[in-house]
Amino acid sequence: MSDVVVRRINTAAVAIIFTVVAIAVLWPVVHLVSAAFTPGRSMANMPVIPFSNGFTTEHFEYLFTQTDYLRWFGNTLIVATATCLGTLLFASLGAYVFSRFRFTFKRPLLMGMLILQVFPSFVGMVAIYVLLYRIGGLDTLWGLVLFYIAGNMPFMIWLVKSYVDGIPRSLDEAARIDGASNLRTYAQIIVPVARPILTFLAVTSFTAPWMDFILPKLILRSPERQTLALGLFSFVTDKNNFFTTFAAGGLLVAVPFVIFFIATQKSLIASLAGGAVKE
Repeated sequence: MSDVVVRRINTAAVAIIFTVVAIAVLWPVVHLVSAAFTPGRSMANMPVIPFSNGFTTEHFEYLFTQTDYLRWFGNTLIVATATCLGTLLFASLGAYVFSRFRFTFKRPLLMGMLILQVFPSFVGMVAIYVLLYRIGGLDTLWGLVLFYIAGNMPFMIWLVKSYVDGIPRSLDEAARIDGASNLRTYAQIIVPVARPILTFLAVTSFTAPWMDFILPKLILRSPERQTLALGLFSFVTDKNNFFTTFAAGGLLVAVPFVIFFIATQKSLIASLAGGAVKE
């Protein structure tokens, strides 16, 4: 068998495998889109073959006119944005301090943050509830943001610290020779060079709370403070069977992320490609 035939067989095999994987990944998405535009409300109305039961936009009209979907969306956007900004600030500052300075209990603190990652977040839910109750953070968006930021810190500080450790200290020394303070060195040297890992940090810390259900369910009580996950879940409870409306809401949830990645993919790729630092 010639090399050309072998290469063609290998190419065909790879194409088949990737096609099967693509279908497996995209098929649920196609069903979600189909359910969002399918007439009727219950799961029984959702067709086996997508778009075979007709087409309607009544579910989207219901979301915007008969529910508090826009308020849920706004609450979620506030929580996700505040979590993203807070995580970026405190994780990058903490990583810079642990990477560049020596102080008492540095190693125990790092090991303590590492050990904290062993335990899942729901283990401390009783303590979280009591703590937020003591400081008046229950049923508030800032209480939810506070917990998200605190929960992100151990892993994110370790992640960014590992990256900052690879940045040459000669850059810091050159900045100090020019009269820069530690804060200015952090802002003008470390942050720009660490842009790739901070970009990844921003994306992950924004998307994590976007559709989280457990923690908002624990902390939030008032209907006007509900997030998207809580609001959409109300469509598929024992009392409600609005699966197609749920699908419409879920489809709208994905739209901001699609727009975000389309708008920023070039800058993301450029920041990742330009993140290498040579001594």
